[in-house]
Amino acid sequence: MSGCTEPPAPYTLPPSETYSVAPLPHGASVLTSEPVPPPQECGDPTASLRPFSPGEVPTGPTLDAIRARGRLVVGLDTGNNLMSFRNPATGGLEGFDVDIAREIARDLLGSPDKVEYRVLTAAEREQALQDAKVDIVAHTMSITCERRRHVDFSTEYYEAHQRILVMAGSPILGVDDLAGKRVCMTKGTRSLERIRDLVPDATVIAVPTWSDCLVMLQQRQVDATSADDTLLAGMTTQDPYLRIVGPSLGPEPYGIGIAKGKDDLVRFVNGTLERIRADGTWERIYDRWLSELGPSPGPPPATYRD
Repeated sequence: MSGCTEPPAPYTLPPSETYSVAPLPHGASVLTSEPVPPPQECGDPTASLRPFSPGEVPTGPTLDAIRARGRLVVGLDTGNNLMSFRNPATGGLEGFDVDIAREIARDLLGSPDKVEYRVLTAAEREQALQDAKVDIVAHTMSITCERRRHVDFSTEYYEAHQRILVMAGSPILGVDDLAGKRVCMTKGTRSLERIRDLVPDATVIAVPTWSDCLVMLQQRQVDATSADDTLLAGMTTQDPYLRIVGPSLGPEPYGIGIAKGKDDLVRFVNGTLERIRADGTWERIYDRWLSELGPSPGPPPATYRD
């Protein structure tokens, strides 16, 4: 009978520490402190192959294969607001890097829409090129001597600068304030290497994507993140309580990544970059996506090695 049953025990909440701290994102790891190897030297890493001559019909095995396929396969991220991200209203991919890739497709295939996108993390970019999973990588990829050992690059199409992002009211105002702090960084990036070199006693949390860093910063799991100003500006547009602080920690020259040995594609891409520097397209792309960073600095000039 119901009158003989014992009343239920009162519900008590578990101790707060069992649920108040959010878990680290999938794939995150705390890096141990160890010496950072010195950077490779190769002269000017931004020097690339000269475009095809004016009036010359660009051809070659890689270009012919892409034309026969009918689409350009581009590796990028979909979580880098302003650079390459999915528009929640349309479902389409947009951003500065997306528009650069579309201009390459316009020149090569006659339409900026003949692009197939494949999503990559920063750590996957080089391997995707080596495995021929993509034709090009347009993914805020800085040109470095170390990377040139594994892939080729176009000429520089944008110069970003690494800076620091914190929540409003943070006492962190520059790189010296990161000592002893938890800093979120993305795996496979030059930004991570630079922070470990400049602040060896910072605790670096390495994650797969920059959007992971945004969430960890908002949840107060880390004190700061440091990345290219292009990426940080994208984060500030998503959260008005974020602040970019401190001077530049160093330049990051972006190039289009291309697999080794595909010189015809390198020359073709450099031809497109020459065109958009000259005809105002680069400026229009900047004004559309990166005006958060201030007036246009103008496209970086090309440097050629042949």
